[in-house]
Amino acid sequence: MNSSPPDPFKALPNSGFTLSRLKRTVRLGVKSIYSHGLRSLLTVMGMVFGVSSVIAMLAVGEGASFEAQEQLRQLGSNNIIIKSIKPAEIEQSSRSSYRPAAVEYGITYQDIKEIELTLEKEIKLIVPARIIRENVWYQSRKVNCDIVGTVVTYPQVRNFKVAVGRFFSQSEIYNRDNVCVLGYEMSKLLFPVQNPIGNTVKVSGDYYKVIGIMEESGYSNLGQSEAGSSNSVSNRMYIPLTAAKHRFGETLIRQTSGGQESETVQLHEATINLPNQDAVIEMGQIVESILERRHKKDDFEVEVPLALLRQAEASARVFNIVLGAIAGISLLVGGIGIMNIMLASVTERTREIGIRRALGAKRHDIILQFLVETILLSATGGLIGVALGMFVPLSITYFTDMMTIIRFWTPVLAFSISGVVGVIFGIYPAMRAAEMDPVEALRHE
Repeated sequence: MNSSPPDPFKALPNSGFTLSRLKRTVRLGVKSIYSHGLRSLLTVMGMVFGVSSVIAMLAVGEGASFEAQEQLRQLGSNNIIIKSIKPAEIEQSSRSSYRPAAVEYGITYQDIKEIELTLEKEIKLIVPARIIRENVWYQSRKVNCDIVGTVVTYPQVRNFKVAVGRFFSQSEIYNRDNVCVLGYEMSKLLFPVQNPIGNTVKVSGDYYKVIGIMEESGYSNLGQSEAGSSNSVSNRMYIPLTAAKHRFGETLIRQTSGGQESETVQLHEATINLPNQDAVIEMGQIVESILERRHKKDDFEVEVPLALLRQAEASARVFNIVLGAIAGISLLVGGIGIMNIMLASVTERTREIGIRRALGAKRHDIILQFLVETILLSATGGLIGVALGMFVPLSITYFTDMMTIIRFWTPVLAFSISGVVGVIFGIYPAMRAAEMDPVEALRHE
């Protein structure tokens, strides 16, 4: 006697649960959502804005964090940067006096020699620089920029590259040649049509031959001298350090509204490059102690990009947690909205629940019906929210040029949270509906 194979979709003993019953329950849940379209739409909107705000806020936070960290990486994780800083007492006295005497402050060539002798085995290179704020002319066009007098290894140590032409050579430094390399932005302003290479620009009566153009770069709020106010590395002109010292001297005279200021600064900054980053933070502390012994005034500052980078990464993590928490609150509000609507729906559909129970529906059928509704509402809101959350950061980048970064896990996380919120806030209304007494429910008007 042949026996037919067991039907996998038949009800388990005493379970009362079949695939057809599941399908019917899901269909009822979908029908209930569509029968209250406006209410369902308003409920979904809470999840939409919650999910989209999570994605958008984290994208903006990631973009801002990435830009800040890239600026620090551009300074070099193996570098220690020393800057000359005008002491507060000198700044105040120069403002109060009509014709203040020339003041001297900042790091010196002797400081660099002392650091080289002390840390000879630990350091790889020391790159000094002077920064002078002047007008650069080409015919009738003028650009006010930072003129950086430095050495051959400056681009290597500071992670800059020459896009067109070349950087100046050691022989040009030795001969104090009037050659220059222009920043990308500056070259576009002075030479909007012509090729700058081979042309000459004028600075304070001296002419410099353009031999190179630096690649387009971002902005850095570090490594800034007292000589200028521009932070754009694309708006700089680079000349040999020897030429800068010979043409401009060590005493800089600056015109102010109250007269003029004279100050003597040998070097505005120096970059110390180490072979690896293992001891960068420790070496930064040693360099600072050396300079403290040599300087009575607080006229220098030591910056370690690696330490600042780690601090920025830690701040970014905290920032993302805060943004995520703020956005998560909106998801929580959306979940509360779903629970509120479902509780109202349970009260409104009391008679319907009683009829279903009287016709044989089990408690788990009622629970499943209401859970299906909440999951559909939250999932629909989650999908629309993901789409909107992806669109908002792209719009911000397009209209404001602000960098936004959407990590691959952000939409997945936001959608998953919306689903979990829907289930959690849907369980109570579903349990409340299932616990109704069928007789009392049928009597409800």
